Amino acid sequence: MPLELRQHLKLEQRLVLTPQLQMAIKLLQLSRLELAAKIQQELMENPALEEVAEIGVEETQEVVASEPLVADGNTDETFSEEGAEIGATQQPAEDIDWSSYINEYTAEGKYRLEFEQKEAPNYEAFVPLRESLTDYLLWQLRLSSLGEEEMVIGECIIGNVNADGYLEVELEELARQCEKPEACVQQVLRVVQGFDPPGVCARDLKECLLIQLERLGLSDSIVAEIVAHHLNHVEVKRYHAIASALGIPLQDVSAAVEIIRGLEPKPGRSYSTEQPHYITPDIYVYKVDDEFVILLNDDGLPRLRISGLFRDASDRWSTAPEGTRQYIQEKMRNATWLIRSIHQRQKTIYRVMESILKLQREFFEKGVGYIKPMILRDVAEDIGMHESTVSRVTTNKYVHTPHGIFELKFFFNNAIQGLDGDGVASAVVAQKIREIVDSEDPKKPYSDEKIAELLKAHNINLARRTVGKYRDMLKILPSTHRKRI
Repeated sequence: MPLELRQHLKLEQRLVLTPQLQMAIKLLQLSRLELAAKIQQELMENPALEEVAEIGVEETQEVVASEPLVADGNTDETFSEEGAEIGATQQPAEDIDWSSYINEYTAEGKYRLEFEQKEAPNYEAFVPLRESLTDYLLWQLRLSSLGEEEMVIGECIIGNVNADGYLEVELEELARQCEKPEACVQQVLRVVQGFDPPGVCARDLKECLLIQLERLGLSDSIVAEIVAHHLNHVEVKRYHAIASALGIPLQDVSAAVEIIRGLEPKPGRSYSTEQPHYITPDIYVYKVDDEFVILLNDDGLPRLRISGLFRDASDRWSTAPEGTRQYIQEKMRNATWLIRSIHQRQKTIYRVMESILKLQREFFEKGVGYIKPMILRDVAEDIGMHESTVSRVTTNKYVHTPHGIFELKFFFNNAIQGLDGDGVASAVVAQKIREIVDSEDPKKPYSDEKIAELLKAHNINLARRTVGKYRDMLKILPSTHRKRI
């Protein structure tokens, strides 16, 4: 067969993610705080964007993003990677009539400089810096009567204390670091272990508890004997073995264990510098009369519009140099796409929440025990979107319901086969197991096999091993560790 060159024409459709679409998809999966940070970054980098400080009657038409939405169920723009419904599919043409296009998003008016008087900071909002465990120990070290060389050893010891208050290195290593005799290091360590909080600078849990008992004047008591030699039996609640070994009544062992329970296993916990992170819901669901109302949380999200300076410049860029025209066009295009993407993001979140409310209405009416099995495909088919879009919308998004704050991922549960053939949501199974454990007798806790038998009364058929997996997921101890005298 002779070799030859041929030309063929082939027409095909291919899905191409433009940079604008990639930005829209990225905005869709951002949390509320991440979105606010992204908007602030764009405001700093793009001079065509402008934040509306206050909304007046004449400015309501200028704001195009972060406004309360009412879903009408008919949106012609959606987001996806693999399906046919990719949001904002219209690419802005290079020769678009910007003068008429911008007026759709902004009101007319000339750009003017406005100088606003800055308000004084609200000093009531300032939070004092919390003192760390290291600073607290160094402060006590400087108040002690130790010599200069002993101060150096004490600083070395405190520098090797972790956040829980435990000493992470051995005496030999401390002696090498300080270049001092090990006996001297041991003497300074004993002094530092007398600092507040009780039990600090201990090398293990046993030493930590013994230091605290010494502070309480119980160093020669049965409690100290149990901590020193029978702490492993306390962990698994073998109280009879402790009573036999010490030759004391079981009631005395129980009283000693209660004292041990009142000790602090992590002395440095109260001096942690980690700040709690509070969840701010992205969506609020309220019940008004017999209907549920969905409200998007827009607090803290800047309201955007096209800058007046760039709006006026767009009318005169025909005579500007080529580089200036390209710069203005690029910044205007990016600003417009950002505003449209934020607006579409809010609409998509509303539609997904509206579908979840419709499919899980019994949960919103009665509580967690009535949640139904549901997967991403159920919501995707209901609103006509791709599963990947629903997955992005429900990532790092929280909703405030009449029964508490939940992540949107919480409403998607696998189905557990019930005795009557119907599916039971995994969240309901976990809730029933917790209720059974909470109602058990502390002296005779239920085993996993017994919990499996009790679940059958609630139309839940689980094996003993599956019950153990759910128990571990709920951080519930085994029956031998839950037993109380």
